[in-house]
Amino acid sequence: MTNNHERCKAKIEKLLAPADVRINGSRPWDIKVHDDRMYPRVLGGGSLAFGESYMDGWWDCEAIDELLTRILRVDLGARVEGWREWLSLAISYLINRQTARRSYVVGEQHYDVGNDLYERMLDERMIYSCGYWRNANNLDDAQEAKLDLACRKLGLKPGMRVLDIGCGWGGAARYAAETYGVDVVGVTISHEQVEKAEEVCAGLPVEIRLQDYRELDEKFDRIFSIGMFEHVGFKNYRRYMEVASRCLKENGMFLLHTIGFPLSSAKIDPWIAKYIFPNSMLPSVKQIGKAMENLFVMEDWHNFRADYETTLLAWYRNFNNNWAELSKSYDSRFRRMWNFYLLGSAAGFRSGRNQLWQIVMSKPGRPGGYRSIR
Repeated sequence: MTNNHERCKAKIEKLLAPADVRINGSRPWDIKVHDDRMYPRVLGGGSLAFGESYMDGWWDCEAIDELLTRILRVDLGARVEGWREWLSLAISYLINRQTARRSYVVGEQHYDVGNDLYERMLDERMIYSCGYWRNANNLDDAQEAKLDLACRKLGLKPGMRVLDIGCGWGGAARYAAETYGVDVVGVTISHEQVEKAEEVCAGLPVEIRLQDYRELDEKFDRIFSIGMFEHVGFKNYRRYMEVASRCLKENGMFLLHTIGFPLSSAKIDPWIAKYIFPNSMLPSVKQIGKAMENLFVMEDWHNFRADYETTLLAWYRNFNNNWAELSKSYDSRFRRMWNFYLLGSAAGFRSGRNQLWQIVMSKPGRPGGYRSIR
């Protein structure tokens, strides 16, 4: 090991000490370094370099989720931010990363990566958002419970016209149409999702569109958006709420299901932005509240973040249990990248860094009260 590598190693060891993580230690959450170039790389490149060096096989860890949980709890990322993080923050303020034209990028890079991946990782309905584990013992039941929870919160009734903003592979639209007898219009920016959703919803009163939410201008009795708001971006939160408001009938209700962040931020994690969700961003309570002001009344705000860790670990098991089949289409670097994403996301919820919210909104002046449903 060169003197420079030794110095960089000593700095990283000092940074990791408050998280109780050791280099080449014996505990499951300790880091096993295979390439000493990792030390200067991470010090200079922050979270992006940390994730990339794992993808390249420069280090390993038996329990990545616990390692990252410990790092997040002491906010280690703020201490080793590289120039890329600051550049990303500056760009977020200067430009709108989530314009209508850019909105399709995440569909192409993430959701179009291959339906075979998601079919093997997700539940039978292919729901790519947090399940509701209150009375569930497996992923299929947890996802059905989440869908039913959303439908009950909205008070769906036969004959209603419902909008699904960010419909994914059609699982939620199909459930609402089959179980509650409603007509559904689902929009997504992913070609692969449109193809699968049309197949899944064939024969039901469900219309699937390849369409950006900003293009919507028609009336619905109810609206739900499950796991899509994370792609909207802080410069567009108000526009998103305005679109939902203009599309919702006067006595209608809107359910927003989204990951949330404790602080208002315009910052995007560079590794997540480059490899997983380009142009993604997590909203805060303040940002959502400001965006909905004078457009909606907040009727209910439900946080069940612990359920997302359980969901992510179920996806992680499914992904790795099916790797023998998936390896025919994806290489080992992709596997390391995907595991880092799933376990890192689980760490985000375990540490309290990320939240999971279901928010029920109504238009001002809607008669009667609202009783929370759990």
